[in-house]
Amino acid sequence: MRNALRGQTLLVTGGGSGLGRLMALGAATRGARVIIWDLNADAAASVRDEILAQGGRALSDAVDVSDKNAVAAAALGAGSVDVLVNNAGVVTGRNLMDASDEQIERTFAVNVLPLYWVTRAFLGGMIERGRGTVVTVASAAGLVGVAKQTDYSASKWAAIGFAESLRAEMAKEHTGVTSLVVCPYYIATGMFEGVQTKFPLLLPIMKPEPVVEKFLNAIEAGREQLIMPPFVRVMPIVRMLPPKAFDAVINFFGINSGMDHFVGRATAPKSEAPRGS
Repeated sequence: MRNALRGQTLLVTGGGSGLGRLMALGAATRGARVIIWDLNADAAASVRDEILAQGGRALSDAVDVSDKNAVAAAALGAGSVDVLVNNAGVVTGRNLMDASDEQIERTFAVNVLPLYWVTRAFLGGMIERGRGTVVTVASAAGLVGVAKQTDYSASKWAAIGFAESLRAEMAKEHTGVTSLVVCPYYIATGMFEGVQTKFPLLLPIMKPEPVVEKFLNAIEAGREQLIMPPFVRVMPIVRMLPPKAFDAVINFFGINSGMDHFVGRATAPKSEAPRGS
């Protein structure tokens, strides 16, 4: 392992539920000190208490990551962070003309801008120490536009661009800091409740526990990219096709109909629920 989590401090945003909660618990099991940030103070505290009850080390804080001043203040209390997991995210799941202005603005306020506010709060310390990992939890929807995801997909394209540009900057300056981007297909955390897949063997709706294992393994291995499932990796090849042929392939695999029965997480408007895709 290039970057064993034992003895390191890992901070995860949107860590009060879903994938974020599992990442916090998994990192603690591997010996990390975990800091849980979530808009929902009770949810964050509950995950903290789970870790403490198992003999781990954890802190929690209620942080609105879309508020750069709140992030800056919370970062002062968090101290040095070795592994930052930018995980907080929301999804609207509506056609462009059905989404409200507020929903579209909120997607970018939670899914994109916090990548800058939270990363900038801790990156300087990582560079000074000559080590660290910034994890950007993006999505397979950041690799291909998806119907009923005009805001979400665009925000994930931005996330991938952010992570790749950060990787280039850190390598060019020889900082020792790693930028890992994670692009999963749908994960059964509840955030994308109701989505369907036409070919479950190729594009399964993934179980969160094994996904988290792969996330944490990728961090410890010092990887810079994790795309799941493997079939998603053919996307750059498909993109070589003309647009009409590309659309035909995407439609054949049912990608643009997967959101037809989307209902989402019931509490999604009130919390930074970790993403499922």
